[in-house]
Amino acid sequence: MDAPALAALPFFLNADEGERFCLYHAPEMGTPSRGAILYVHPFAEELNKSRRMVALQARAYAQAGFGVLQIDLFGCGDSSGELPQARWDTWLSDLARAWQWLQARHAGPRYLWGLRLGALLALDFATRAHPDGVILWQPALSGRAHLHQFARLQSAARLFSGTPAVEQSAEIAGYLMSPALSATIGQLDAATLAPRCPVQWMELSPAPQGAAAEYASSAGNHQAALQPASELLIERWRQGGARVQAYPVHGEAFWSSSEIGVAPELLAATTAAAPREPT
Repeated sequence: MDAPALAALPFFLNADEGERFCLYHAPEMGTPSRGAILYVHPFAEELNKSRRMVALQARAYAQAGFGVLQIDLFGCGDSSGELPQARWDTWLSDLARAWQWLQARHAGPRYLWGLRLGALLALDFATRAHPDGVILWQPALSGRAHLHQFARLQSAARLFSGTPAVEQSAEIAGYLMSPALSATIGQLDAATLAPRCPVQWMELSPAPQGAAAEYASSAGNHQAALQPASELLIERWRQGGARVQAYPVHGEAFWSSSEIGVAPELLAATTAAAPREPT
């Protein structure tokens, strides 16, 4: 069953070039405050497909004593602007305003929570905001590879061919974005963005089906596993001193499913691992 609905406060945050739509889940009354969390959403249609999961997790965090702020970045969702006018620096500025909004209302620790491309954006913002912790849901490891996943074949060939960018928007998964934004995203690499704070790395993998499920059962191996690329990156972060807890769980890719999906094991694992007061 879904978590009991907690009232979320919708409002618009004043920003450059208009307003940003926000939703705030206040900590449940009577629950000791444990801090505040700023959610950073993914790109394009993944934003819409993931809203259900994010709402469920935000409610769970609120029930655990966290204030959770969701913000639609410039040119995304219900905020002002059009995506072709969006820039990475504009999104970082949006996060800075949201971060300040949380700081004015919460004296305790503050955390960043990002999904997919939003995880890369959260990692980049963390180098400026110095959060007390970062929660990553299925983080994109490379901006370039992430855009490749979205780009239509013809657009991808033009965007990443190495030829000089033309001053027109490129089409990525049916969304128009500027050459400046796509170029910035294409240069992002999670390997260079290891946070200096505790990291919770949550990653989904499909549950084995059919013969694969029978083999896993006979072998006594029911555990989900990280992608090899994720394992390598996490190890590299740890060698550099990062404190990373990885939580691979079974579940479907709700951000790209044809229907609005839910990953119960991800919700349970994320809630159980909710950040504690920094020591």
